[in-house]
Amino acid sequence: MTSTEVEKPGGRVAHVGAEPSIAPGPPKTVRRRRLRDRLSRAVILRLLGGVHDGALAITEDGVRRVFGAPVEGLAVPELTVRSPAAWTAVATGGSSGLGRAFFSGWWTVDDLDDLVVAVRVIIRNLDPTEHVQLLAHRLLAPVLWARVRFFERLGQRRADRRNISAHYDLSNEFFSLFLDETMTYSCALFASAGISLAEAQTAKLDRLCRKLELTATDHVLEIGTGWGSFAIHAARAYGCRVTTTTLSRRQFELATKRVANAGLADRVTVLQSDYRDLTGAYDRLVSVEMIEAVDWREYPRFFAKCAELLKPEGLMALQAITIADRYFERARQSRDFIKRHVFPGGCLPSVGAILATTARHTDFELVALEDIGPNYAETLNRWRVGLESHAVGLDALGLDETFHRLFDFYLCYCEAAFLERRIGDVQCLFARSRWRAAGPGAPRP
Repeated sequence: MTSTEVEKPGGRVAHVGAEPSIAPGPPKTVRRRRLRDRLSRAVILRLLGGVHDGALAITEDGVRRVFGAPVEGLAVPELTVRSPAAWTAVATGGSSGLGRAFFSGWWTVDDLDDLVVAVRVIIRNLDPTEHVQLLAHRLLAPVLWARVRFFERLGQRRADRRNISAHYDLSNEFFSLFLDETMTYSCALFASAGISLAEAQTAKLDRLCRKLELTATDHVLEIGTGWGSFAIHAARAYGCRVTTTTLSRRQFELATKRVANAGLADRVTVLQSDYRDLTGAYDRLVSVEMIEAVDWREYPRFFAKCAELLKPEGLMALQAITIADRYFERARQSRDFIKRHVFPGGCLPSVGAILATTARHTDFELVALEDIGPNYAETLNRWRVGLESHAVGLDALGLDETFHRLFDFYLCYCEAAFLERRIGDVQCLFARSRWRAAGPGAPRP
């Protein structure tokens, strides 16, 4: 670690209006808060002293300190602490507190690229604290499990609808500000340099269709409609029938409209239904980044229902954002920034958790797995740039600056996590027991 201190005049602050303030409160409360902030600052600065892979520059009250040492390929991000409350938020809330302090304006960056790099440096230097956390998790696992079992989520369906609505029902107009014209809100596939986001999303959709070996005679079930991009592409490009379902009212409304405008209402049926209520037998099934909204305790029911809905000779394509197996047990019982502020009720699966569930509760066999995670960092970067270019549109939608900063942090946080391979994205192809691979050029039975 290297640490230097120089005077730095106040610079430009991105995405922040007035100086953040905390209600003063009674004198005793103020003294306690100041003491807490000072103690938190001491703890965080001590942890920053252990930064060794990359560097962070932090300016507070005109004093700039550099922690760590620059490494090739990573610039030194410039962070500015504007309120001592930031130290306590981070010390007590981890990634959730880090994000809350950012969207509250308690710490800022000059450029959002700095935010991405700052999170990358933090991820790279998590090992010492994670060893302690993993050990603590192993020791406390019986207690944590008892707590989880005791507080089983009652009213599961109601909770799922509420959680989905919290994010996807923000506003169709909001998502259209930064998504491409296909309105696809999942990892794109940049098959070649220089292609547009729409081309990359279409390439991803087509990759899924080809893995499913779609033909015009197929009836495909999609769990998790989004705004209809997969259903529209599959029906238009492959001539198949698609039944697709979502819990989001706004997604249902726009997807239905987009299907009608594409002239595909005779081949695409959009439902606003819970997957647990679906019936029928389908030739193919697809779910693109929907499983992250499924509580981990619901995995057996989810995959068993998928197998039930799929014909014995059918195929299922699952695209999922994943976390490493070694972190899954701890992550499923914690509330990080994403769970607390962006996707309530969410849970990233691990590949191991998916395969363990399908092996125990279905006759699915994994016949293909592709890691497309490296494409997600670029996808998120394109979304971030798109949102920044339409920042003025947020005011018209009634979305304030705090919301804008929250979404900035969310996009940058995820971009950094994918760049550091902290999380991944996979396309899994599952086959039921009577599926047989056709030879090259052979027709499907």
